[in-house]
Amino acid sequence: MIVDAHAHVLPGGYPPGSPPTFPHTEMIDGSTDRLHHFGGGTFRAKDVFFEVDRRLEAMEVTGVDLEVVSPMPALLRYDLPAADGLTLARYVNEWVAELCRQAPDRFIGLGIVPLQSPELATAELADIKARGLAGVEVSSGILGASIGDPRFLSFFQEVERLELAVFVHAMPSDTDRLPAAARATYTVGVEGMYAAASLILGGIASACPDLRISFSHAAGGFPFLLPRANFFWGGTWNEEPADPERAFAWTAGPSPIEVARRFYYDSLVFDRRALRFLVDLLGADRLLLGSDFPAMHRETRVGATAASLGLSTESWEDLSWRNAMRWVGRDLT
Repeated sequence: MIVDAHAHVLPGGYPPGSPPTFPHTEMIDGSTDRLHHFGGGTFRAKDVFFEVDRRLEAMEVTGVDLEVVSPMPALLRYDLPAADGLTLARYVNEWVAELCRQAPDRFIGLGIVPLQSPELATAELADIKARGLAGVEVSSGILGASIGDPRFLSFFQEVERLELAVFVHAMPSDTDRLPAAARATYTVGVEGMYAAASLILGGIASACPDLRISFSHAAGGFPFLLPRANFFWGGTWNEEPADPERAFAWTAGPSPIEVARRFYYDSLVFDRRALRFLVDLLGADRLLLGSDFPAMHRETRVGATAASLGLSTESWEDLSWRNAMRWVGRDLT
């Protein structure tokens, strides 16, 4: 079985009379594609984003049995007034839930919340669960704050209490230290690292030990920096037993790597050598297949690179589907 745990959807349109802050769509003459306008940005969406039949056809071509679908990150409109953000989230969540109802054995859905207001976002989690959605997608940063900021602790505690999953999608951020062309590559990797590290350093990971959370693109540069963080914490190399007298930042409790192994990471790192590193450092039981489809092209057969690593049958079963089902809290049978 193959589960794609990082796949996106977009509504085909928005209801008449929507607030002016809502995205809007335009038909394209002679095409089934639609132009989506998001607060100053425009995106051309192929029909596979919003047509169930086309989606299922595409899954068959690339060997995907089930998708965990999340809204395109452009719908994470934390810049909107909180009330407008909530209205948009509710519309999108019901649209995702309806898509999943059309093929419940092929789609598991995630919703969105207006995290510009942590209180509103927290209150909305019960509605996400009531709609049958498995969890919530959030951005790596909210209005300049990383998700590990203490202001979001109550939100994550409620996610944990409701036994929902979280998908952290790294988002490009503006910086004058790199050219604009780096927003979708290097800055996304930095954002992923900020998100994962902030959850550890800000105390949310410790406060919510049962939180089921996954990071897009393996949390960017975070895994490669974990051994350095572990050295500063424990003063030793190669994850050897800690020596507090040699450590620069010793604290009692689990090491940074041990905490990081509570998280899940999608395997969308584009190279078998990078994926091998993730397997060796974090474990095959922490990784999910992901493609970013249809925003990115899938491998000809999803999971082909992971399958080339020569994993044991158990590790392959974990990576290809069981981890994803554990993450979203679904039965493994």
